[in-house]
Amino acid sequence: MERGPVIIEAAINGNRTKEHNPNVPRSHEELATDTLETLAAGASIIHNHGAVFGDPREVAEDYLAGWLPVFAERPDALLYPTANFTNGGLDFEHLHLLAETGLMKVSLCDPGSTNLGGVDADGIPNAGIVYSNSYDSIRIQMEQASADRVGPSLAIYEPAFMRTTMLYWKAGKLPVGTMIKFYLSTDRGYMGAPFGLPPTRLALDAYLEMLGDCPVPWALSVVGGDPVEAGLAEYAIERGGHLHLGLEFYGGDRQPTNAELTRNAAEVCERMGVAVATCDEAAAILGLPRA
Repeated sequence: MERGPVIIEAAINGNRTKEHNPNVPRSHEELATDTLETLAAGASIIHNHGAVFGDPREVAEDYLAGWLPVFAERPDALLYPTANFTNGGLDFEHLHLLAETGLMKVSLCDPGSTNLGGVDADGIPNAGIVYSNSYDSIRIQMEQASADRVGPSLAIYEPAFMRTTMLYWKAGKLPVGTMIKFYLSTDRGYMGAPFGLPPTRLALDAYLEMLGDCPVPWALSVVGGDPVEAGLAEYAIERGGHLHLGLEFYGGDRQPTNAELTRNAAEVCERMGVAVATCDEAAAILGLPRA
């Protein structure tokens, strides 16, 4: 089919542990090795969670310990972290520190709030957290991304996240280099309970209707699953989208690697006659300011 290259972004660990899957990378060495293998399999953007939270400088140093071996071999790599949590709540100073190194070209913003948790024996949602991003917090993240000249990857957990995103776009305040990721949740969700819209074509269509004529690149993600195994990768590609996958969000009985999930997505692209984006091509598609 005729369309541009497909960006594959891999979220390689998140809050997943070795108990979930022994292939989840956690140490600095594992993160570097897994990142290089996943890039070689076809991913152009890698997202990981570090092990340190609190002091922004210590958090930034923790990420760099896993990233520097990657950049030594792949200076074109597009890597970005997660948010930092301090006693005062969410903190984003480490993003500024990482951008100052010149290595980080992609950043993040989750433009909304939602409930995340598990279910009890009766299947009722329990425990968990309110993942909260106030309008003021979102504004700080958006303005910081623009000031640091990095392209934020926007996680759309719920339709309200998309409404907020579109307000920024209509106001001309969406940072250059933005990518929108539609999170469609299986019954497993992120921590055991579902959220947002389900992984169906109709759900993706609903988000694309909200996107309208906005030209910002977007990707499909299946939380608690995988876009290929859910049978939605082809449809997303046909609609002009990109793919977001990885062990952070994978749900199932198997214990794959990030590289395996990435190769599966790359094979879908190959069958459809669509190129998989290199890191440089992904940077160009997104229009990353630092690329």
